[in-house]
Amino acid sequence: MKLTFPVVATTAATICLVLAGLWIFSPRTLLFIWSVNGSDATDLVARRGGALFLGLGVLLIFVRDSGEAVGRYAVAVGLAVGCSALATLGCYELLSGHAGVGILLAVAVEAALAISFVCVRHGDI
Repeated sequence: MKLTFPVVATTAATICLVLAGLWIFSPRTLLFIWSVNGSDATDLVARRGGALFLGLGVLLIFVRDSGEAVGRYAVAVGLAVGCSALATLGCYELLSGHAGVGILLAVAVEAALAISFVCVRHGDI
C-alpha cells in the first residue's frame, strides 16, 4: 500500500475517534492499561481530552482529501510534532514510574503516526 496523506489522515482520524470514545465514555480503560490509578479528577481531564481527540478526528476527515498543499503541510507538521511530544512524554512517564509498560502501545502508535506524517508532509510517497 502506498503511503499517502489521505491514507495517513484517515488512519489517524480513525484512531482519534476511537480514542475520543474511550476517553469520553470509559476514561479508566486506558488508565488501567497504562497502570495509572483513576479518580474523579483524572476522569474529568480524560473526558476533556477526549473532546480534543474528537475535534482532531473530524478535522482529519475533512482535510484528508484536500488538495491544498499549505493546509495539508500544516496539518502534517502539527500532528507530527504533537505525536512526537506524546511519544516522548509516554517514555518519560514510564521511566519515571508514573505509568506501566502498557503505555508503550500508545508510544508505538504515536511514533508511527509522527513518522508517517513527516513522510507525507511534502506530498505522497
